[in-house]
Amino acid sequence: MGRAFEYRKARKMKRWGFMAKTFTRIGKDIAIAVKAGGPDPDTNSRLRAIIQNAKTVNMPKDNVERAIKRASSKEQEDYKEMVYEGYAPHGIAVVIECTTDNPTRTVANIRSYFNRAGGSLGTSGSLDFLFERKCSFKIAKSKFDVEELELELIDYGADEVFIDEEEIVIYGGFQDFGAIQKALEEKGCEIRQAEFERVPLDTKELSPEAEEEVQKLIEKFEEDDDVQYVFHNMR
Repeated sequence: MGRAFEYRKARKMKRWGFMAKTFTRIGKDIAIAVKAGGPDPDTNSRLRAIIQNAKTVNMPKDNVERAIKRASSKEQEDYKEMVYEGYAPHGIAVVIECTTDNPTRTVANIRSYFNRAGGSLGTSGSLDFLFERKCSFKIAKSKFDVEELELELIDYGADEVFIDEEEIVIYGGFQDFGAIQKALEEKGCEIRQAEFERVPLDTKELSPEAEEEVQKLIEKFEEDDDVQYVFHNMR
């Protein structure tokens, strides 16, 4: 078949693997949201945002409905949200958010990834001072003036609004997620993505070789089924 075919096949398999991982992550997000606020997206704002995220990554509607139904049943695993912190090689701070039905397995895996890469797992809360927790939204920019929108959203907790290609990106305080989401919905905004992030207060620049070394560790974390999000302060 030749190298070109093998290259295309490898890229396709990687893309499929990424899609499967993304769908699994969203499924767990749905489980947590339903457990906290119920299965009705009309009354559960967090679930409503996750469903929109699912649409953005083309997760089939049937998958979403099955995830909501499963989350409401006794079949659903009892997931726990865990956060692990540590240092990758070259002093890069890493925070890993996980959703797991077996914390013992998860922490063992996270520790082994750090150790094999020459990093170290830290204690809970040890890196909080390096990151600021934020909520973020991406909306279609078609009919909105960014400056006017920013002025309106400041009252709801937004502290940064800017254009990124064909979208408007909004950042706000972690606790202001619900208020900003409600304001955007009332304005008729098309919310394309809504998430929580840990934004580094300062970043560290590495050489290309060192950056590649750290990136390999980050990819190892992201490949783990229990890992939802990975944040770091590498520039």
